[in-house]
Amino acid sequence: MKGFNFLRSAILASLASVIALSAAHANDALKMDLTANQVTKNAEGKISYLPVVNAPAGTVIQYKATYSNIINKDIQDLAVVLPIPANMAFTGEANPTSAQASIDGKNYADMPLMRKVDGKMVKIPFSEYRTLRWNIKLLPAQKSAAVALNTIVN
Repeated sequence: MKGFNFLRSAILASLASVIALSAAHANDALKMDLTANQVTKNAEGKISYLPVVNAPAGTVIQYKATYSNIINKDIQDLAVVLPIPANMAFTGEANPTSAQASIDGKNYADMPLMRKVDGKMVKIPFSEYRTLRWNIKLLPAQKSAAVALNTIVN
């Protein structure tokens, strides 16, 4: 694939983002900002993030979602889910590292995901991961929390 429309992918990912709230109404309490940035490393090893709309195969893209509590009340037990866009593969890098992963969008477990093959437990390849979930115990009033995952364009 020569290029990929990341703006469209970012919009689809934000629409597919699942937000579970226990004590507040999502529409009134939470604002999400989703960005897609190309991850580059210079000769000294410094990593930088540049906004991207199209990228060739092999490009590493970070999807970062910032959730802002816009009410004057703390939000507790917030679960946020980011899908891994089609034509992308998860690299194994997530921030915070407490993310759980799923290959079916329903069942989540700590990474690395494992399965039994020929009687042995083996790691499931990152390329099979479809969504990541973070559990945010507390998002204080008028504060923000960010989650991110890195993908590579197939």
